Amino acid sequence: MVRKFLYFFTALVVLVIAGGFALNIYQDELTEIAFVPTAEYKPQEALKTNIYDDPAMWFSGPVKSADNPTRFKPTGAPVDETDGPAAVFFVHPTSFISRDSWNMQLGDLETDTRTRIFLRGLASPFASAGQIWAPKYRQATVGAFLTEKPEGKEALDGAYRDVLLAFDSFLESQQDDRPIILAGHSQGARHLLYLLQQRVAGKPLAKRIVAAYIIGWPISVEHDLPQTGLPLCTQPNDTGCIITYQSFSEPADYGRVLKAYGVLTGLDGQSRADSQIACTNPLTGGINEPAGMEANLGTLKPNEDMTAGELVEKAVPARCDENGFLLIGDPPKIGNYVFPGGNYHVYDIPLFWANLRFDSLWRLREYLKK
Repeated sequence: MVRKFLYFFTALVVLVIAGGFALNIYQDELTEIAFVPTAEYKPQEALKTNIYDDPAMWFSGPVKSADNPTRFKPTGAPVDETDGPAAVFFVHPTSFISRDSWNMQLGDLETDTRTRIFLRGLASPFASAGQIWAPKYRQATVGAFLTEKPEGKEALDGAYRDVLLAFDSFLESQQDDRPIILAGHSQGARHLLYLLQQRVAGKPLAKRIVAAYIIGWPISVEHDLPQTGLPLCTQPNDTGCIITYQSFSEPADYGRVLKAYGVLTGLDGQSRADSQIACTNPLTGGINEPAGMEANLGTLKPNEDMTAGELVEKAVPARCDENGFLLIGDPPKIGNYVFPGGNYHVYDIPLFWANLRFDSLWRLREYLKK
C-alpha cells in the first residue's frame, strides 16, 4: 500500500508541478504540502568529465540491455523489425521528491525506479527512430520549482550542467554524423531548451538535428525560439525544427498558467509577459490545422501501476488555440492524474504516443531524403 501510494503521489505531484510555474498555479495547496527543501543549498561538486563513459550513468545508451525502459511497447504498437538510424537524446522529467536536498544524489535507487517508470511511457515513442540515450543526472527536486528563492534556480542550473556533460559525451559517440533527435518532458524539456541555445544555435550541429521535441515546457515565440537556432515545425515535412505543446481539455482554465509563464524570463533574458507561446499539433505535425480524433493513431492508456498499457485509437482530437495551448476536447478517461483547469501535463506524451512515434519516423525519412 505504501509503495502504491508513493507512485500515485509522485505521478500526481512530480509530473505536473515540474512544469516550472507551480508556485503561482497551486500556491495554497503546495504551501501546505511544503515541498521546498529546508536544507541549506550546497553547490554540487562537478562530475568528472569522462563520467558518462560509464554505461551505469545511462538508463539507456551505450550498452543494450534487456530491461531498457525506453524499449517499452504498449499493446497494439507496431513491432520494429530493425532499429532506426537516428541517435535519440532523451532527458527525463522530475522524479526526485525530497525536502532534504535540492538535488538528487547519484545512486538514489528509489528515484531511479520512478524514473524508469516515466521513461517507459515518455521516451518509448521515439525508440523506433533509433537508439535512445537517456542519461542519469542530479536532477533538481520538485521543491525547486515551488519557490522564488535563488536556491531553486541554482538547483536547476546544477542539474543542467550534468545534462550538458552527458550530451557532450553522447556527441562523442556519434562521430559518424548520425542524424540526431532531441526529446524531453517537463524538467527535461527545460534543460533541452538551454542545451539548444548553447550547443546547437549557430553551430554545425544544427544541420544534424532531425527534430527537437520540447514537450510540457512553454516556449516563447519571441524570447525563446530565436535563441534555440531552430524554427518551429509548421508542417509534417519540416526537419531541423521544434515540436512543443501543453495539453488541456475543454473548457480549459489556464489563466494562472499564463500569469506564471509571464513571470519567467526567456532565453534572451527578457520578460516573457504577453509574448505568444509556441504550439505544434502532434496530430498534424503543423501549427494551424485542427485535427479530429480520427487523426489520433493511438493514445497510451496505462494500467493502474503504470507497468503496462495499451494503445487506444481515435481517443482525443487536438488543436492549438490562440494562446498557444493544445486543446484536446472533452476530458478523456485516460487516468487519475488530471489537474485543475483540465491540465493534462502528466499525459502530454501518452495522449499522442502513436502519432509521436510516426512523427519522428516521418521527419527522419524526410531528413534522410534531403
